[in-house]
Amino acid sequence: MPTLNTPTRQYTHKPITEQSDPTILYHRLLQQPQQHLTSARQFLQRQLHQASLQPCDLPTDPQQLSEWVKAGSARTTSAYSDYLTARKQGQPRRFFASRAHAMYFLRGVAPTKLVDGAWLYGVLSQWQDWRFHSLVRTYLEELGDSEPLQNHVVLYKQLLNTHELNDPDTLSAGHYVQGAQQLALAHLAKDFLPELIGYNLGYEQLPLHLLITTYELNELGIDPYYFQLHVTIDNADTGHAQKAAHAVLDNLPISGDADAFYQRVKLGYQLNELGISSMDVIGSFNLEAEVHRVLEQKALVARNMHSDFCRIQGRTVNEWLSQPGRTGEFLAALEKRGWILRDTDPTESRFWQLIQGNRAPMFGVFSAYEMQLLHDWIAGEWSAPTTQRQPRRYVAPKVAAEPVDAGDFDAEQTALHRHLRKLPASELMDELIKLMSPSSHFTPDGLLATRLFAQAMGQRGA
Repeated sequence: MPTLNTPTRQYTHKPITEQSDPTILYHRLLQQPQQHLTSARQFLQRQLHQASLQPCDLPTDPQQLSEWVKAGSARTTSAYSDYLTARKQGQPRRFFASRAHAMYFLRGVAPTKLVDGAWLYGVLSQWQDWRFHSLVRTYLEELGDSEPLQNHVVLYKQLLNTHELNDPDTLSAGHYVQGAQQLALAHLAKDFLPELIGYNLGYEQLPLHLLITTYELNELGIDPYYFQLHVTIDNADTGHAQKAAHAVLDNLPISGDADAFYQRVKLGYQLNELGISSMDVIGSFNLEAEVHRVLEQKALVARNMHSDFCRIQGRTVNEWLSQPGRTGEFLAALEKRGWILRDTDPTESRFWQLIQGNRAPMFGVFSAYEMQLLHDWIAGEWSAPTTQRQPRRYVAPKVAAEPVDAGDFDAEQTALHRHLRKLPASELMDELIKLMSPSSHFTPDGLLATRLFAQAMGQRGA
């Protein structure tokens, strides 16, 4: 089994009210941000107080940030080299015990990945100010510069859809903290600019877990491109990591209190330490518990849908499912009855035969992720990799060089393009910025707006 890292931090579970629930705030800021700015401000102020209690490793002198970025990158790449050496010597995967574990991770970090880059939205209105150029360019690159296959949110949505991981709403409040912080900064940039710049500085550094995640997803046959893209664009030379350091220096006050500004930058940087992290998600995976969670959830809608012909240890399936919390007993009964054969090829288990295949009696009941959980749970040690087993390698599908004629699918975008062309220059950029918000930049309209915005910036020499 892989050696799992101890979670880097624990989310502090405090009593959550509707006003303080990051899950609710997250969705409200995506849907109607202007109506919830007071709640966003209060949330951000609470988060900044918590951040002030975290240790900070930034240099005391902001002029040292460029070297700090390079030193951090060197440590990360050195640690990754050690990881690769260990893997070549036969060590197992460090993060993901199984394919189901990797899919659990993709699901767990989804609330953050689905608003990737959102905190930078708030600086778009300052696109003509040279001090914000690196931040605006970073946001445009997060949006893929209008290319769907480079837009980070589009990529992650595709990843979730591929593996049927579209139920992030069942995650805990801690999973939404980072996303809620990003959205709050996006819509309150005017009042929290130093904190936004500091958050950007922390988020754009290259972490070791990103490199290992990319490597191990690839081994498991899961498209790693979303993560690979961040490895390249966040580089410490000319990438987002170095641009983030430059943004701090570009915005340090000359005539004002530079030290006070930098202290606020540090607070924003420390916001990255709050909530449930990627490493926390990886370390929290428990295959047995996740299988129980899924089956308990299925039982809510399946309690009266089975016939009474089959009895397992004296109870019908409906009776087993009617009592919450008995999933473990039910699975044990299925094992005792011989319907589930643990630590063997799942295809040999009668239960698996009921759910797998388009002619199976329970075809379609379980999603791709849920099927993978059940497969890995049944297989157990049978699926453990050996030194002779070759790792699976993900091969990206080929994409057509030219898009096919989309017909009606392009109708709305064509109409929008005509509308935007009629706007005076003074209104055009504001309209484009609205369409490039975290809630819509990944849509056809948002992608069009991103392209036109980038063109306008270039034409006006920004």
